[in-house]
Amino acid sequence: MPAPSLVSQTTYAELLERTATAAFRDAFADNGSFTAKNIGGRKYWYFQTGTGAERSQRYVGPETPELLERIAHHQEVREDERERRALVSALVRSFSFPRPVPEIGDIIAALARAGVFRLRGVLVGTIAYQTYAAMLGVRLSAGSLQTGDVDIAQFKNVSVAVEDSTPPVLEVLKEVDKSFRAVPHISDGRRVTSYAARGGLRVDFLTPHQGKETARPQKLPALNTDAQPLRFLDFLIRDPEPAVILHGAGIHVHVPAPARYAVHKLIISRRRPEGFAKRDKDLQQSGALLAALAERRPHELKSAWEEAHGRGPKWRQLMLEGLALLGVPVRDAVLKTIEAPRSIIPGIDLSFDNPPARYDLSRDFVTFQGKELGGAVNCAVSREALEDHFGADGRAQEGRIDAFLKNRSRIEEIARAKYLSSPVDEPGAVLVKTSDVASFPARRVPRRK
Repeated sequence: MPAPSLVSQTTYAELLERTATAAFRDAFADNGSFTAKNIGGRKYWYFQTGTGAERSQRYVGPETPELLERIAHHQEVREDERERRALVSALVRSFSFPRPVPEIGDIIAALARAGVFRLRGVLVGTIAYQTYAAMLGVRLSAGSLQTGDVDIAQFKNVSVAVEDSTPPVLEVLKEVDKSFRAVPHISDGRRVTSYAARGGLRVDFLTPHQGKETARPQKLPALNTDAQPLRFLDFLIRDPEPAVILHGAGIHVHVPAPARYAVHKLIISRRRPEGFAKRDKDLQQSGALLAALAERRPHELKSAWEEAHGRGPKWRQLMLEGLALLGVPVRDAVLKTIEAPRSIIPGIDLSFDNPPARYDLSRDFVTFQGKELGGAVNCAVSREALEDHFGADGRAQEGRIDAFLKNRSRIEEIARAKYLSSPVDEPGAVLVKTSDVASFPARRVPRRK
């Protein structure tokens, strides 16, 4: 994976700040004032217009230093749409970061203008995944970036608490494409969680599944629509991050934290039928993000993994089954980040089929190969281990290979035990050192059946 460009990261950071400021400016007219409320021990800000019976308030957000700064400079902000368009163009043209197809970009822009993201809606799915390329400074495979769907999620309690709302969703969408229509829910035709237009465009609204009685569509008053409850969604959309959709002058949105997205996709992949196209796409997206996060944001990956891991045995089962399906380099990078041995992977084992042994002069190792779930494993035993424990002391290259062959079963047993039980050192590889001989007594790791 190529190293992130400092220029691209700086450009994206500037665009993110500018789009946030522009979204804030566009949401609130100049003829009003900001006021705060204390709710549940935390301060929330609202924008108030009018007086007396004509007075109205619009939700702004929870108090943060960034929000206070935007409020302070609200009157000073100047138009910078041209500059923002130039930044979007630079990120797309110079760094090949993905942008949505124009129709999807127009839909998200309309939802943003209507207040969906100001009211703490979270963009999820592949469109959210597209934003991680510029956010993390990585290239993402084109095959996992294509979609005609827009998915918006929100916690029901958040939707109730903000005390503000967007116009009706269908009204907003018809401003973009008059062919949009409400799609009656399959279990209750009076409720609508999805909206479709000609050409396959679709907008879905989702909310976390909570309790036995919430499988039916739930009302999201802030977004003026119903939403389909889904399991595992609460983990995905908790503590979202700001991001920019590279469309037009940039669209300021909220997306899941990339570590949560990567872990969530591992889980969801295991709940889809075998051979289902979305299952492969889930794994592609998860693998690409996990590889980037292990390198760029390892602490965030470890934290998200530990949170999901702590949610119970079913979560752990799905996570580990998904991890087992990824390529060895990504899988082992994740295991190294979370400080877990390979033995936690279901069905993993290291076996040997009398592979040829070779001597690596550059490193003074005898090398041989093993096999596991993901294919070949590069195994080696050091010269020091052969001399200290296997009778190769004072012998030349051929003598060290001979010592390996005479003690092959024991060396392979140590290699297997270390590969499965020790912290991951190098993806898809294991080196038997002299200290490992005492550390891994015979038959320490049971042979798997």
